[in-house]
Amino acid sequence: MVFVTGATGILGRVIVLKLLKKGKKVRAAKRPSSNINEVKHSYQFYTENPDDFFNKIEWVDVDFDDINAVESALKDITEVYHCAAKVSFHPKDEKEMYHTNIKATENLLFACENSTVKKFLHVSSIAVLDLFNEKGELDENSDFNPKEEHSAYAISKHLSEMEIWRASAEGLNTIIINPGMIIGTGNWGKSSGDIFPTFESNSFTFSGGTSYVDVRDVAEISIKLMENNTFGERFIIVSENKKYADLGKQIRTKLGLKEAKILSKSTLEIGRIANFLFGWIVPQLKMATKSNIEAVSSLNVISNQKIKDTLDFKFISVNESIDFHLNNYINDKKLKNK
Repeated sequence: MVFVTGATGILGRVIVLKLLKKGKKVRAAKRPSSNINEVKHSYQFYTENPDDFFNKIEWVDVDFDDINAVESALKDITEVYHCAAKVSFHPKDEKEMYHTNIKATENLLFACENSTVKKFLHVSSIAVLDLFNEKGELDENSDFNPKEEHSAYAISKHLSEMEIWRASAEGLNTIIINPGMIIGTGNWGKSSGDIFPTFESNSFTFSGGTSYVDVRDVAEISIKLMENNTFGERFIIVSENKKYADLGKQIRTKLGLKEAKILSKSTLEIGRIANFLFGWIVPQLKMATKSNIEAVSSLNVISNQKIKDTLDFKFISVNESIDFHLNNYINDKKLKNK
């Protein structure tokens, strides 16, 4: 049996669905407050038999602070896909992020020690990549550089990776994947599901960019790596490096909106000064941190060569991915407004 954490998230739900399609039995972790009907609704965009697959899921509420509860959730489990994480770049979420991303991972790995778990895949992020290779690209050997300034999110993902490598050294078969920004359906307005609402509601964007990947590709690659027993390694999973302005133009054009104005780095630096002076009065200014400004003003080239070579994989293009999931977003908006 397979255990998937973060199963109501954009990625976790698709991994669950793809595992079910392969005939696997799946136990899916959720919070008591999670809306699993929203997951069920999103399955209509991924399969012709959404109800049939959804009804096969064994949902469990798991408190990852409770070791006994985690051990109970792992009963008869042989494979774990650890997708649960808190994603935020706001300083106010720092404490929760460290707790969710590091402590929950630590407790889950501890519970695996005396269980039937044989394989463990951990979903990390490209946010942990720092050192460039000779081509000027970030790749699997681009180790985290503690001397650089990082967001709390990047630090939390790096430290959670350290827990995975420790477990690997102690004998657990582990795989780490580092996806770019995941484009998916559902969870609108939360985590990766915030892409479309953000570009829709904001008439400005930034001069930099990032690497994107379709959720279906991340899920498929994750399962293939586990099937191939590719342990003790990390794999970057990105389709293309794209500027925010290019992505925003595609999204806003489809939504019938004007092209977003690009905020320069110098303009954002003014915001950083304002944060220092008035951040205690205007909470929104708290986002104007040095690491956040650097992140949205740069576009690093991130290599996906290793995963393409390992699995002979062909990625869904970002344009195709945006079209597919944006249509789902538009359809859900129409349904909500009826």
